[in-house]
Amino acid sequence: MSESSRSEPVGVILAVDPDRFAEVVEAARRAGLTVTGEQQILGTLSGTIAEDRIPALEAVAGVESVDRDRTIHLPPPDSPIQ
Repeated sequence: MSESSRSEPVGVILAVDPDRFAEVVEAARRAGLTVTGEQQILGTLSGTIAEDRIPALEAVAGVESVDRDRTIHLPPPDSPIQ
């Protein structure tokens, strides 16, 4: 795959089977995930992956959901709209 055809990395948060956490993390890495955080007790991990690799990540056994990371901007406390 050429560099021009690769999609940009996006942040994702995964819900995974907590009983298979380590196994799922390794399989997600093989699918292309760059892990940035592991929360084993919660059964979640976060990372970045090329947008076009998300379907491969969703297909990993033990991955229950894949959500794109989102940033929410709130207005300042003294803003008229709350």
